[in-house]
Amino acid sequence: MERRLVLTNEGARHPFRRLLPPPPPLVAAASARGREDAKLFLLSFSAFFTCFYTLIA
Repeated sequence: MERRLVLTNEGARHPFRRLLPPPPPLVAAASARGREDAKLFLLSFSAFFTCFYTLIA
């Protein structure tokens, strides 16, 4: 579960949190995470394939 850093209740906000920029939209973060997951999968797959191939050869 992801909790947003900025609270919706203005009375409960900390002064330092007011200085932070607003969080990015969740839709853009989800699509960027999907690309990162695909890149990590391809990197892990190629690393495993390379290690496995060098052990056999």
